[in-house]
Amino acid sequence: MSSENEPGRRPIQTRNNAAVKKFASALASKRVTPNQISVIGIGFALVGAVALATACRGWLWPVPALVIAALCVQARLMCNLLDGLVAVEGGLKGKAGDLFNEFPDRIEDTLFLAAAGHACGEAALGWACAALAAITAYVRALGASLGQGQDFSGPCAKQHRMAILTAAMLGAALCELLNINIPVLPVALWIIVAGTFITTARRVLNLYRRLP
Repeated sequence: MSSENEPGRRPIQTRNNAAVKKFASALASKRVTPNQISVIGIGFALVGAVALATACRGWLWPVPALVIAALCVQARLMCNLLDGLVAVEGGLKGKAGDLFNEFPDRIEDTLFLAAAGHACGEAALGWACAALAAITAYVRALGASLGQGQDFSGPCAKQHRMAILTAAMLGAALCELLNINIPVLPVALWIIVAGTFITTARRVLNLYRRLP
């Protein structure tokens, strides 16, 4: 069994959860590949983005749309967790594993963050979040390519961004349900922009200090 702090893997406490491990083992026993799980994660992101798009166009009541989108964020994160568990602990890592581990993440981040921006009438803000998320991931991967390891530090790494976004979607749904006018989603996106910018700067500085 791999260590939670194994180099090159994002430190996620849920990885040690017995139920999650059992589910990952079941998937591995059925020969469900990590790459297939990664692609399913894109599907959840697409469903979440479509739900937000229909809500902002008035085609769907915002409350269920926001709840569906929040659930899809968490389902996406579960796919991100399971693909690694099945690959490493399940022994099913393939030659394209690193590609499928990284590229779907960028698509999913963009779909969720950009859609959230459009949903609350702050499209540019949503795209700014998506761009900064991609840059932050690039700096992490750059560190690995330079032989300095991957820096998963925050304060606004992927799991933090998605936690903020999930809470904001549920909060916005509650405000809609109670007819309370609080700009929950725009505030959350501003927090993600600021936090992701700080995260990028921190990772760049950490990488600079480690270079020989």
